[in-house]
Amino acid sequence: MRLKDKVALITGASSGIGRASALLFASEGARVVVADIDEQGGIQTVESIQQAGGEASFVLANVTSDNDCKGMIEHAESTFGRLDILFNNAGVMDSNDDNVETTSEETWDLTMNINAKGVFLGCKHGIPALRRAGGGVIVNTASFVGLMGAATPQIAYTASKGAVIALSRELAVIHARENIRVNALCPGPLRTELLMKFLDTEEKKQRRLVHIPMGRFGEAEEIARAALFLASDDSSFVTGTEFVVDGGIMAAYVTPE
Repeated sequence: MRLKDKVALITGASSGIGRASALLFASEGARVVVADIDEQGGIQTVESIQQAGGEASFVLANVTSDNDCKGMIEHAESTFGRLDILFNNAGVMDSNDDNVETTSEETWDLTMNINAKGVFLGCKHGIPALRRAGGGVIVNTASFVGLMGAATPQIAYTASKGAVIALSRELAVIHARENIRVNALCPGPLRTELLMKFLDTEEKKQRRLVHIPMGRFGEAEEIARAALFLASDDSSFVTGTEFVVDGGIMAAYVTPE
């Protein structure tokens, strides 16, 4: 088991990548704290873990709230005694997100608050806990669009994920000597509820699919396996990276300098 005796906190774990990762981490021996604003979905994730023989606990948390982020870290330490892995995964893709001329300030603020500020607050309160544990791992969910832009306009989402990548890089450098690794996980387009709600027409779906060399959307479980690699000792010399899992998009469209 690659996460035996580890304690992992995953935000946005009521569905999608978060739920898939929570189930996988637990199956690899981690005790998992499921943090989400969706209480019903979060509890269902915990119940699924427990039914499979794992250990998990739910904490209600809005990642845009400083108090909630502080509280979810405290919950992890008080429930399981420590924190070894922090997976800042909670995110939003607003259907009103569009190009820079038409996207509203409300959509911009909502997206940046959840996707970027939420990661900042998770790290702000999580890093001291990892330090108390003698080191640990942070995985922050970014996106391939934070590296190359999106075919379908979504300016706030793209900007927020670029912020996550830059934040992860700096934290990796600052905390490397404290045995704290930080990496940005950059998924390509996935067949998750989050993206399918945004790509709400066949035309929009095809505009994404045509750019994916593998010709299909990724699955949440595939990203969970990448997160497991980054969270485990298998990646013990990996920090400060943009870990891209995109079906070949970057290889096809980004020219090395």
